[in-house]
Amino acid sequence: MKLLAISDLHVRHKSNRQALLEVSARPDDWLILCGDLGESPDHLRLVFETLGPRFARLIWVPGNHELWSRASGGARGVDHYLQLVELCRSYQVLTPEAPYVLWQGEGGPVWLVPLFLLYDYSFRPAGMNKQEGLAWAAEAGIMCTDEFYLHPHPYPSREDWCQARLALSEERLSELDLSYPTILINHFQLRFELARLPRVPRFCLWCGTTRTEDWHQRWNAKVVVSGHLHM
Repeated sequence: MKLLAISDLHVRHKSNRQALLEVSARPDDWLILCGDLGESPDHLRLVFETLGPRFARLIWVPGNHELWSRASGGARGVDHYLQLVELCRSYQVLTPEAPYVLWQGEGGPVWLVPLFLLYDYSFRPAGMNKQEGLAWAAEAGIMCTDEFYLHPHPYPSREDWCQARLALSEERLSELDLSYPTILINHFQLRFELARLPRVPRFCLWCGTTRTEDWHQRWNAKVVVSGHLHM
């Protein structure tokens, strides 16, 4: 029984949907879906209905694309996220809101820790504040679509939502028996040095938070799984 991972399926694109259909069945193995499966609940349903029967268990963490809210009058922010969590539960997919599972397969025992931590614009050059960081990215023609579609409601900002998620996750992690190592699973990077994108280096601003720089050590991580960078 192996633990596998994949990220950024982006099934809005036809070629990616075709590739999804070609994934081989591994009925004894678990599969981590590390965010950005798509941009709508229907995209998540497609992935779950395709991969659910091919694997023993699926684990999902949200990427920024799943958190986008484009329709006026629809759920936004936390409400939108919680609707996606309920959708996952209907397919028996583990989420960051589920109890952490002690993996007993190959490489175990280890705690499987799906996280939803977001970002707080702190992945930026030293001495810059957020607004200076946004201007620095804009100088290179970089502006993340999150600024238009990733609503933090009811929090006043995405960084406030990030801080709340960090506090919640720290509280839950502190309750684990860390005599067993962890596998930390988060769409965004946990360390600034890992958010290096050669083609769009200033996109790092939307890639994580420096609050998690030591989490791999603090929470006894055997492996850290992340996505987002398309690398």
